[in-house]
Amino acid sequence: MPADEPVSARPSLRERRRAAATQEILDAAELQLAEDGPGALSLRGVARSLGMTVQALYHYFPSRDSLVTSLVAKAYDDLADAVQASVDTAGGDTVAGDSTDGDSALPRLVVATEGYRRWAIDHPEHFQLLYGTPLRYYAAPVDGPTTQAVRRMGAVFEREMFGGYTAQQLAAAEMPALSTELRTYLESLPPGGLGNLPAPATALFLSAWGHMHGLVVLEVFGHTAYLGDHQAEIFRVTMRNMTADINRRIPQA
Repeated sequence: MPADEPVSARPSLRERRRAAATQEILDAAELQLAEDGPGALSLRGVARSLGMTVQALYHYFPSRDSLVTSLVAKAYDDLADAVQASVDTAGGDTVAGDSTDGDSALPRLVVATEGYRRWAIDHPEHFQLLYGTPLRYYAAPVDGPTTQAVRRMGAVFEREMFGGYTAQQLAAAEMPALSTELRTYLESLPPGGLGNLPAPATALFLSAWGHMHGLVVLEVFGHTAYLGDHQAEIFRVTMRNMTADINRRIPQA
């Protein structure tokens, strides 16, 4: 090894044991979440499932909020991984799709939204932890791990939605007139999240996100069950129309 090559210190035995115990607690909490739903999550129940006392669990998670924060951040990261994997699999600008909708080429943004939907349907309890009824008395830490995880997922969608456009095109996106107050607020957002976008593009992003997310919420919570096996096709058609509308609203170079 060259003399100037940095050597990463191996975690101590104590650190490795703590990391293993922390992961075991998170796994037990996720199992409880899957079996009983977010509202039933408790430190006492997690500790009991592991054969440990609540006092011992406090050495790893000093409160229910700290455990919930870790679970929420992990769920957002898992969701972002699923969305990223879907677009990585797609490759290029489009990917072969289902010919039942009349067109075999799917825009990558549609692929990303379908990755979002699939994860939500496959992990309904985790999705409800993120977007269901807020847990009583829980407040996420300001700009903490949950916020960072949300930004990571948002960045994937931002790239797929606007990656082919320059800032000048995004600034000229056609949107209903924004109030002076809203435009000022959007322009004041810090960089690292939606603050990277011009105000019209931010408004367009939030509108599209709400459209996509709303449909997924309706399905996960059973409000579109009357569509039966056609829910996936309805979602795809809607997302294709949304993507076409986004592209119409942004001036071409």
